[in-house]
Amino acid sequence: MSLAKSPWIIHVNCNSCNGCDIEVVACLTPLYDAERFGVLNIGTPKQADIMVVTGSVNYKNVNVLKNIYNQIPDPKVVLAVGACASTGGIFHDCYNVIGGVDQVIPVDAYVPGCCPRPEAILDGVVAALSILENKKKGNIKGKEVKLKGNEVPSNA
Repeated sequence: MSLAKSPWIIHVNCNSCNGCDIEVVACLTPLYDAERFGVLNIGTPKQADIMVVTGSVNYKNVNVLKNIYNQIPDPKVVLAVGACASTGGIFHDCYNVIGGVDQVIPVDAYVPGCCPRPEAILDGVVAALSILENKKKGNIKGKEVKLKGNEVPSNA
């Protein structure tokens, strides 16, 4: 069966005001009905096809984000939702903020806005579906991202 017919997404909140998270959850309500695209929000990265990330990345959650990304099987697509996930947003000058998600893991599609409307998020998911299909056809693998602080010493 085609991945575009029933994509499973995992939603990861890095560090946000929860505005984008409320809009992502709104996509799952009957009003916007993301399930008409076959979208299913799941809690485990090992079965996900699309990673939806909200919020800016900081030094406390960078390893969690990388770990979740590495657990998603190939082919995978990362969708950055909101200004914070795209650029760091209003938090970009904070001492503990690294920036947008693309500073840490490769991002395939962006949904701009603070906070983006559910319609825009659904458009982003639909765009991610075509990227996912292209990756599946081309057998393009995601880049493995190393966890910070878990490096093996060179003399080991």
